[in-house]
Amino acid sequence: MLVADAAGIVIKCNEAAQAVLPAACPGAQLGDVVPAWLAWAHRSVCLADPQDVREPEAPLSGLIEGRRFEAHSSVRADGTVAWWLVDDTDHQAAREALRREREQTAFLASASSALLSSLNLGRCMDVTAQMASDHLADAALAIAPSRGRRLPVVSCLRGGTPVTSQEEVDPDEVPGLSEALRGFPPVPSRWIDASAAPQWLIPEGFGPIGAIVITPLPGHGVPAGALVLLRKEGRAAFTEEEEVFARLFAARAGAALSAARLYAEQTAITEVLMRDLLPPALHQISGVDFAGSYRPSADHERVGGDFYDVHPGAAEGEPSLVALGDVCGKGLEAAVLTGKIRNTLHALLPLADDHQRMISLLNTALRNGHHTRFATLVLASAVRSNNEVHVRLTSAGHPHPLIIRANGTVEEADTRGTLIGVLPDVRARTTTVTLAPGESCILYTDGITDARGGPLGDTLFGEERLRRALAECVGMAAEGIVEHVQMLASQWLGNRGHDDMAVVAISAPRSHHLSAVNGHTRGRYTA
Repeated sequence: MLVADAAGIVIKCNEAAQAVLPAACPGAQLGDVVPAWLAWAHRSVCLADPQDVREPEAPLSGLIEGRRFEAHSSVRADGTVAWWLVDDTDHQAAREALRREREQTAFLASASSALLSSLNLGRCMDVTAQMASDHLADAALAIAPSRGRRLPVVSCLRGGTPVTSQEEVDPDEVPGLSEALRGFPPVPSRWIDASAAPQWLIPEGFGPIGAIVITPLPGHGVPAGALVLLRKEGRAAFTEEEEVFARLFAARAGAALSAARLYAEQTAITEVLMRDLLPPALHQISGVDFAGSYRPSADHERVGGDFYDVHPGAAEGEPSLVALGDVCGKGLEAAVLTGKIRNTLHALLPLADDHQRMISLLNTALRNGHHTRFATLVLASAVRSNNEVHVRLTSAGHPHPLIIRANGTVEEADTRGTLIGVLPDVRARTTTVTLAPGESCILYTDGITDARGGPLGDTLFGEERLRRALAECVGMAAEGIVEHVQMLASQWLGNRGHDDMAVVAISAPRSHHLSAVNGHTRGRYTA
């Protein structure tokens, strides 16, 4: 305790106070023996009139011999002021450490949120470099594993925007970089000579480097890259605590980058597999017009349980084989079986003249599989002879094909059979129809006729409504027919749920169709 009067003369100083303020003794001028902050505090408490005194609202604090003290005052009855000095150094350090810990935790949480908000690899690289430069260093580089002889690099200055580049360099030029890219523990910054950093490592406009930190970006099983932090010349070097915190950030960034890279790889694989599952674009083959349209059961899906294919004949003038089917179920699981059926039919093309044999072999293949799904199928072999198109049709549990005649009538093809994938033996009846110029044969799945909607919201579109719609399509091109049917079914449904819907039209052109590339372009008709 130290006591001083209003004039700033020390009245009393106990042993504890003297240990902190060795020069303080009775009779000494307070301003000469205590720090300026304490002398100022005393003057602010004591006024000229000893009866008019006031106390500060909160304790004052300041440094004495490098340690922080709080000063608590008490005004005594005789006008003197007693000061108690409390060493607050350790508490202050603990509070500062807690504040830094809270800030770092908040930053890491923010970084995790920003990094995981996108599964785009480039975006994750940008966010990693930008957040690291703004919070951990003066500039940062996020470096991905090499692609051949090139290193994908994203660099960013503090407060700037990320810059992407492909550097054809040797990582061994920078001590610790090649090790970090392989996922080895980081090299301490004091072991890295900043002056020896190659030019490609220094972002444009940065200036001389004062310190470098290089740490791995750990991924899921394999390294996700490396993080390089740069501090300008003249700035304090990175502390051990800062390097540890950089590794914490790098762990989160590496996890996000690894997830984004895995997502990109899976997306690429899915795209390749999906390409084979999507229905093909149809066109004219050997003088026969083909058109198809497919709508999956959910707008966010691209494939499902309905499918169609057209396989041109082995030689010009031979029939083209059309297959349209419907697998039990919908979505990706049904699409997997769809792919198996399409591949099996493709392998059976040498037997395309024998529909019954193809259906029997396909049935055996499905029954030997591990799934429990079944399918319906219709096969059509179409060949042009003069101006007519002859179509052999075989149904295996599928809705009857419909024929649009030139006079506006709609006929049902006389074919029927057993669905495939259930019974050991399947039987099917084949029929042949002849299409005159302008006439069409329509194959469809029950997603069209079973579509529920209409004014009351629960009425089936039905086969009769489909027949009336097709009767309006007399003389229309194959593409127009399938688009018209899908449009009417979609209007009938509104926004309601539905099954997969597929339609294929086989048409006999009204005349010869000239085209530069085998019917792939619209071309023109000749008389």
